[in-house]
Amino acid sequence: MSKAAATQGLPGAFEDEAHLEEVMTRPSAALVGDLAGLDGDILVLGVGGKMGPTLARMAKRAAPHKRVIGVARFSEPGLKDRLQAQGIECIEADLLSAQALEALPDVPNVVFMAGRKFGSQGSEWLTWAMNAHVPALVAQRFQRSRLVVFSTACVYPFVPVDGPGAPEEAPLTPPGEYANSCVARERMFEHFSHVHGTPGARLRLSYAIDMRYGVLHDLAAHIVAGEAVPLSMGHANLIWQGDANERALRSLLACETPSRPLNLSGPKVSIRAAALGLGQRLQREVRFEGQEATTAWLVDCEQADRLWGPPAVGLETLLDWTAAWAQRGGRSLGKPTHFEVRDGHY
Repeated sequence: MSKAAATQGLPGAFEDEAHLEEVMTRPSAALVGDLAGLDGDILVLGVGGKMGPTLARMAKRAAPHKRVIGVARFSEPGLKDRLQAQGIECIEADLLSAQALEALPDVPNVVFMAGRKFGSQGSEWLTWAMNAHVPALVAQRFQRSRLVVFSTACVYPFVPVDGPGAPEEAPLTPPGEYANSCVARERMFEHFSHVHGTPGARLRLSYAIDMRYGVLHDLAAHIVAGEAVPLSMGHANLIWQGDANERALRSLLACETPSRPLNLSGPKVSIRAAALGLGQRLQREVRFEGQEATTAWLVDCEQADRLWGPPAVGLETLLDWTAAWAQRGGRSLGKPTHFEVRDGHY
């Protein structure tokens, strides 16, 4: 067990997925206090994605007397039943339907997590519909709510790896059609925030880490399979998914009018160093291919750190957890991040 994990009362490894999700959704005292001071219930749009179920569960654990309502198509078998067993109300709806949105309850606090990335190549029309049209519909439907919107660090251009990362005021001129559809998502929420005076926060997330997916999961998979680790994107910001979810929920109290951008991640990580750290823990040789570029998708998280301090879970603990999960053959969601992609094609 890492010293950091031990001092924080965190496990050295996870026994199974139930244990993983229990730890990932533990609310801090700060989050409990914040949500206690937040008026109204919480609606999570797009709760069926990779992060949505654990964010909704964390919200319910932090504020058990609030209604936490999750909206999705619920195409994953069993997900709706699991969420309902955790006290989360579930509504099946297609967010592309204005009629379905109109039927949703009026809730003062909305977390928007819907979007489309992988599979964009070849069906760009659907990517733009999900990433630009749906936000316009949602921003108008919930114009009287606080709106915390999950965005992505991909809205920025690449920046030098020897700098602090892109700040929130950097121009949004990214490569690739997917990334530009994400700029459109932000602009739709920003536009209607100006029009209706809707308070909001747009969270530019960079790589949440879950044992079942994420950059470290991908690196461990390469190493265990004896494959070379790609270095074309040599650096990335990483954050434990529990920390990312907590910051997203606490952002409900940091909303501004008009909607504010806020970078959401942890410190810059060297892909080479992270892979070598995993290889040491896994007792496997690590091979590399390519060379680190002088630029990468990196963000400066100074604003978020001023609000909440640095993320609670550090890299050494994440490496320990990832290696232990890989060694025991823990489940993968089969959703690689493609962190190495530099041309924006997904």
